[in-house]
Amino acid sequence: MSTKRRTLEAELFGRETTFEYSEDWIGYALVGLRVVIAWVFLQAGLDKLLAGDWTAAGYLANAIPAGNPFGFWDAMASAPFVDPLVIWGQILIGLALLTGTAVRFAAFCGALQMFLFWMSHLSGGIMAGFPIEHGWVVSSHIVYVLLLFGLGAIGAGRILGVDSYLETHGFVQSNPWLRYFLG
Repeated sequence: MSTKRRTLEAELFGRETTFEYSEDWIGYALVGLRVVIAWVFLQAGLDKLLAGDWTAAGYLANAIPAGNPFGFWDAMASAPFVDPLVIWGQILIGLALLTGTAVRFAAFCGALQMFLFWMSHLSGGIMAGFPIEHGWVVSSHIVYVLLLFGLGAIGAGRILGVDSYLETHGFVQSNPWLRYFLG
């Protein structure tokens, strides 16, 4: 296997940054990340669906930590759209990431869901350092948010995914705004 070397030049936080990378290994890494995160979402959604009686209401009504700075969890516990949105959201995000279809949109939806999950784990606000169960600020939810952001920013659906085909389709080329959802 030949390893194509490329150089990335970018300005990050106001500072010029240049580094070399291998196109092949980046491709494998991105497909691997996309598939693994897809599996996490797909399995979580299917587990909830197959349980038959899964509901977020118990968690939202009883398990939100004391001192959580957001007060809308009780209202969400009784909202009829929350359970299907979580279950089907996870299944569809997982399938989209797995097949590389509308990856940017799926990554955004997944990151939003993970951010909401992170918010529900907070036991204090900014003055308390955004504490969570085992530390401050960062939990696995934030890791998922950033990984999903990266997959969407790179357009990982173009690498062995349906998005690479869809972007060559005449309908997408006639409507370039659709590329914000693909990639």
